This record gives sequence, C-alpha cells and structure tokens, in this order.
Amino acid sequence: MAEATNNAVKPQSALGEFWYYFTRSKGAVIGLAVFVIVVLMAIFAPLIAPHLPNEQDRAILLLPPSWMQGGNASYLLGTDPVGRDIFSRLVYGARFSLFIGVVVVSLSVVLGVVIGLIAGFAGGKTDIVIMRVMDIVLAFPSLLLALVLVAVLGPGLMNAMMAIALVNLPHFVRLTRASVMTEKTKEYVIGSRVAGARWPRLMFITILPNCLAPLIVQATLAFSAAILDAAALGFLGMGAQPPTPEWGTMLAEAREFISRAWWVVTFPGLAILITVLAINLMGDGLRDALDPKLKRS
Repeated sequence: MAEATNNAVKPQSALGEFWYYFTRSKGAVIGLAVFVIVVLMAIFAPLIAPHLPNEQDRAILLLPPSWMQGGNASYLLGTDPVGRDIFSRLVYGARFSLFIGVVVVSLSVVLGVVIGLIAGFAGGKTDIVIMRVMDIVLAFPSLLLALVLVAVLGPGLMNAMMAIALVNLPHFVRLTRASVMTEKTKEYVIGSRVAGARWPRLMFITILPNCLAPLIVQATLAFSAAILDAAALGFLGMGAQPPTPEWGTMLAEAREFISRAWWVVTFPGLAILITVLAINLMGDGLRDALDPKLKRS
C-alpha cells in the first residue's frame, strides 16, 4: 500500500522528476519567479518604462521618489543628477545585465567545455599544461585579473565581458575535466571505443551529455557572478561607459550624491542584489534537482 502511494506521488518523466525536486526548495521557486520578472522586464522595457533611459529634464534634478515629499508620480523612483528617470534606467539596465550574463556564460561554457574535454580525454602532457595554465589564472583574484585585462584591452562593455569570460573559464575547464576523468573509464565509453567510435564522437556525443548536470549548475552561478563583476567594472569606470543605463555605471555616476539623494544609489544597488540573489537561489535549486546524491527518497 505504501509502495503504491509513493509511486503515485513521485513523478514518472525526467522533466517531472526535475520539477518535483526543484520545487521542493521554496527559495529556488522564489528565485525563479524573480528571475522571470527580470527577464520580462528586460524584454518589454519599452512598454514598461515611462521614459527613455537617457531622456533628461534639467528642471527636475535629483527629484525624490514619488511617495516622498516633493516627488512626482511620473517619476516613480525619482531622478538622477542630470534629470533622468531612475525607474526607466533600471528597467532598460536589466537588458544589459542579462546580455552580459548570457554572453559571458556562453563564452566561458563553450571554451571551458572544449578545453576541459581535451584535457580530460587526452591526459598526459596536454592535461598537465592546460591545468597548470588554469591554476595560474585561478591564483589571481577574479576582479583584479578582470581589471588588468580590461586595462590592456581598453574600457568598454564588450572588453569587460571578454575579460570576465576569461576569468570564469578555469571553473568550467576544471569541472569538465573532472567529469570526463570519471566518465571515460566507465563501461559505456569503453564499449563505444571498442565499437570503433573516434575521439570526437567519444568526447562530444558519448561523454559530454553525462557531464551536463554540474555544468548547468556552474553556469547558473557564473551568470550571477558575471552580473556582479560587470557592475563592479562599471562602477570603477572600466566597464559600460556613460550614458549606458547599466546598473554598475549608474552607481558610479551617483556616488558623489549619496548623502544628498539616497535613492540614486539605493535602487541600482537593490536591483543588483535582488537579481544576483534570485539567480543564486535558482542555482541551489538546480543543484538539488540535478545531483542524484542530493535527491531524497
């Protein structure tokens, strides 16, 4: 009777099982909901934002939020030092943050997976050389290394994304290599090799699909790290350049007005905090749903 009940409760399909374990974490569900809101906000920014992100009105410099004395309902979160609507800039800034995360993670995953597969599958001197280079990169603080790379390449959003992708690369290389080292000695890989499968097929068709679970979790965490690093570079003047409505750049432009107008730094900071926290909560939920060792019966 108990067995029948368990079979009725537990999902049968792989997707159903994934969703079952993912939704057992309330934090992951909340993180997913917030992330979906941010994505929708970025997609429909022209419809949501009441003003253009760079539209200035010199008559309303540092206007407080609408619920404060002196506020205006047309400027929900107030205005910045040059009269731009903070809410509109935050909405459009979501586009830049998500774009940065997608580009950085895509570059890191593609390069990291290829290099990690080569290192784990080839072994020997190739593996030693690759891993020592990755160890050297990991020896530097990530933000400091990104700053050095951007200083060499030149300030700008694209150069910042390339630098952040290179900083995150070793994590994917090491994770892929470790998964390959575990998988390549298993019977299904040996069987494919005996059957005549060549190394490209063994790496990308046979082994790689069985290494995806930890890579997906790492990609989620790298997404949030990319947003944070890009905001830090923007704050330091090495990332997105004004008047781009990127959250870190917004903080940099408003730092001298912290004591006079708290809203110009509070809302961009909260946007970064909430988005990164939501993505990290999603990552925890993905880890619980994809790692068989963490699944409880």
